[in-house]
Amino acid sequence: MTSNLDRTLDFIAVWSRIDLDAILAVMAPDCLYHNMPWAPLQGHAAIREGLAAFLSGAQAIDWRVHHAAENADGVVLTERVDRFLINGQWIEMPVMGTFEWQAGLLTHWRDYFDSAQFQAAMASIA
Repeated sequence: MTSNLDRTLDFIAVWSRIDLDAILAVMAPDCLYHNMPWAPLQGHAAIREGLAAFLSGAQAIDWRVHHAAENADGVVLTERVDRFLINGQWIEMPVMGTFEWQAGLLTHWRDYFDSAQFQAAMASIA
């Protein structure tokens, strides 16, 4: 039986393929994705729109998980560094993520990071 921790680590690995359809395939149709502090996105159409431009600009994606834990309710927490190769330069963001699963699909995903650090990193590669 696959644990939610295993599902989460597999989902993180999918990002390296830069394949939006494969990313969405792991999510429930009404998945709620909240990339703090920005507005939450709900459902495949909204999530696709929110991620499409960013993914199209990435030449490579490498998320490095430092710690991950699953609680008794099956909620998974991750501490990781998300790395994106954009315009030939790597940007790295420390991220804490929360992943909730139901029937093998991701239903709620929240990532917490420093948006000012992200904006500064993006400005440095523009």
